Amino acid sequence: MKTEYDFSKGARGKFYHPDAVLSFPVYLEPDVNDFMDKLAEEQDIDIQQLVNEWLRVNIKLLQSVQRSP
Repeated sequence: MKTEYDFSKGARGKFYHPDAVLSFPVYLEPDVNDFMDKLAEEQDIDIQQLVNEWLRVNIKLLQSVQRSP
């Protein structure tokens, strides 16, 4: 590593995008991944689409239970 670096020709904010959306990866446990991968293959859809559909269904279920007295 150098003791000093020359940033005199650098451009401030060159890669800054205020509208950029950052998504963090979600890592599934091997058994869950294998199950979802097999199910996605059977349904001929992408595993990401399948997981999102499952999560949406669970979100709706939780919301309906929370609304009930």
